[in-house]
Amino acid sequence: QVQLAESGGGSVQPGGSLTLSCSASGSTWHNFCVAWFRQVPGKSREKVASINFRGGVRGFADSVKGRFTIWSEHAKKTVYLQMRDLKPSDTAKYSCAAEKYEGGSCWQYDYVYWGQGTQVTVSG
Repeated sequence: QVQLAESGGGSVQPGGSLTLSCSASGSTWHNFCVAWFRQVPGKSREKVASINFRGGVRGFADSVKGRFTIWSEHAKKTVYLQMRDLKPSDTAKYSCAAEKYEGGSCWQYDYVYWGQGTQVTVSG
């Protein structure tokens, strides 16, 4: 069973930056995919970024390309999402998800394991 824990959310003014962390534990997988999603109440969930944990191949939603970066730190089994030039439209609950890597693009995966999420609020 994989456990995921997000941290790093908070409130920031437009144009500001935040870095979210997603720490994984309990996994015996050699490699896995991690994706960040966000959701606003009343709207559908949006996938914003994904990464192949060992291979480093990344994917981004068009809405965040050029502003968000994702990377992994193997020793800590942690994936980071750096968000820059934040906009009020980025306000959402951000959750990370993981799935065992079995080939192909992590962007296309259906994710089974989820963290509890962390709130990001952009206002000013």
